Amino acid sequence: MVTTDFRTGSPNWLDLGSPDPGAAAAFYGAVFGWSFASAGPQAGGYGFFQQGGRTVAALGPLTEPGAVSAWTLYFLTPDADATAKGVEQGGGTVRMAPGDVFDAGRMAAFTDPTGGQFAVWQPARTKGLDEVGAPGSFVWAELHSADVPRALAFYRGVFGWRTQEFEGSSDYVVLSTADGDQQEAGFGGAAPLHAELSPGWLPYFATEDPDAVVAAATAGGGSVVVAAADVPGAGRLAVLKDPFGAAFAVLRPDPRM
Repeated sequence: MVTTDFRTGSPNWLDLGSPDPGAAAAFYGAVFGWSFASAGPQAGGYGFFQQGGRTVAALGPLTEPGAVSAWTLYFLTPDADATAKGVEQGGGTVRMAPGDVFDAGRMAAFTDPTGGQFAVWQPARTKGLDEVGAPGSFVWAELHSADVPRALAFYRGVFGWRTQEFEGSSDYVVLSTADGDQQEAGFGGAAPLHAELSPGWLPYFATEDPDAVVAAATAGGGSVVVAAADVPGAGRLAVLKDPFGAAFAVLRPDPRM
C-alpha cells in the first residue's frame, strides 16, 4: 500500500485536472468529505484537497491543449532532469519539461510508450502528500495498459520497479519500488486495459464503505465503471468516474493485507 515513507519511484503526489474546479471540489467534498484550500493567487487556480487540515490530493484547471479531466499520479525522483532523459531513452514522451514549482519542488510530466500519462516530483520544501492510507485518502496506484509487458519494461527502466504476479491471477502484476522488502514496498499494480478506461494510472482512495461512496458519487452526477464487489486478497472495491469523466477507484482493504 502507499505510505508516506516515500521512496524513490513511489507515488508521492496526485492531482486532478478539471474543466470546472469549483464543481469538482463540490463533488469530491460530497463524496469524501474533503475541503478545498487554494494555493494562492499566484497558483493559477491550483489548490489542495484536505481532510482534518492534512493534504490528501490536489486540484487545478486544465492547462494542456486538448487535455481532458483526469487524475495525474506523481512519482518521487531525486532528479527530475535525469528522469526526463530516462523517459526519452525508454521510448516515452516529455509533455512538460522539468521545472521548479516555487520553492516546493521540481516537477515534470510524461507519457509512457503505451499512452499512459504520469508525472514526477523532486521534493524540496514539499516532500509529498500529508496523509495516505487512511479512509478518504490515496491508498493504491493502478496502471491500465493495452500492452502491460511493454509498459512495465518502460517503468522498470525509468524507476527500477520490481514486479510480481498477484496470487491467483496471471493478469494482475503487483508493483514495488527498487528498495526494501518487496512486499512492504508494494504501492500498486498493473492490469490489462478496461474497456471504459483510458490508458494510464487509476488512483484508489481508501474508504470504510465503498457502497456508500458509490451512492454519493452517483447522486452527485458521477458514474459507475465497476460496481462495488469483493475481490479476494484485495478487499471491496469499485471504480467510478466523476461528472467530468475523471476515473478513480475506492477500496476497503482486506484487513489481512
